[in-house]
Amino acid sequence: MNNFACCGCVSEAGSASRQRWATSRINPTRRTRAADHAAEILMDIVTPFQFALVYNAFSFTFAAMGAATLFFWLSRSQVAPAYRTAVVISGLVTGIATYHYFRIFESWGAAFTLKDGIVTATGFAFNDAYRYVDWLLTVPLLLVELVLVMRLSRAETTTKTLRLGSAAALMIILGYPGEIAGDIPTRVLWGTLSAIPFLYIVWELFSGLGKSIEAQPATTQNLVRKARLLTFASWGFYPIVYMVPYTELSGGTVTTAIQIGYTIADIVSKVGLGILVFLISVRKSEAEAVGPEARAA
Repeated sequence: MNNFACCGCVSEAGSASRQRWATSRINPTRRTRAADHAAEILMDIVTPFQFALVYNAFSFTFAAMGAATLFFWLSRSQVAPAYRTAVVISGLVTGIATYHYFRIFESWGAAFTLKDGIVTATGFAFNDAYRYVDWLLTVPLLLVELVLVMRLSRAETTTKTLRLGSAAALMIILGYPGEIAGDIPTRVLWGTLSAIPFLYIVWELFSGLGKSIEAQPATTQNLVRKARLLTFASWGFYPIVYMVPYTELSGGTVTTAIQIGYTIADIVSKVGLGILVFLISVRKSEAEAVGPEARAA
């Protein structure tokens, strides 16, 4: 989860253009020249198809996150009280993402204009830093909802939520310097450091929670395993997207791949996990309503 293009521009040329524009805002006499230079570069970076693809992806994700939030919060009454907090947190995660995707969507539209089949830069840099704020809030919560739905003992729940939540926050914080770095070695260094808490989280998911899964009702064990695997798979997709700039791709292809890749990963990790948590809550509520004596019979 550490691998996010916070400035929304992965090429050195794009980063330089945004720096020139930031400088021009401080010195108004250079504004026109810097804006014209940025527009000239960015017109070659993002094609009309790429602009529209990212634009529509942001719009779809904003709607998907908002719909998921309403579903989770309106459906909380369908589960037992012991699991409602997990379902509410699922809605909180997608609710936070709804807000940030709205801001990302607005920022993308403000950074470029598409007219008569030509993309031009407005001079306002695309602010992808909203992603980092979103992940800093939602990534720990994703792990918390997974732990809560398992209904462990109070001591174990407290311990695991604190450990996993702290590791998730540390993973995001360590990844930030790499995202804003202007050179590959620095990006790799901080990405590697950020991978340390990520590996700890993976170990906890597959080792620390392994025995706890066996204690779950038989009707929910498979769903819990799927939720654990989905978390690992979706989070493992972020580093793959993060390494796109290391390939031979360049320009708008890199920018588009990063934005689309992270957007897909967000939908899977937030909406997908939330749905599984809701299904687990429903199954466990039904099993506990029946009672152990009836299940044994």
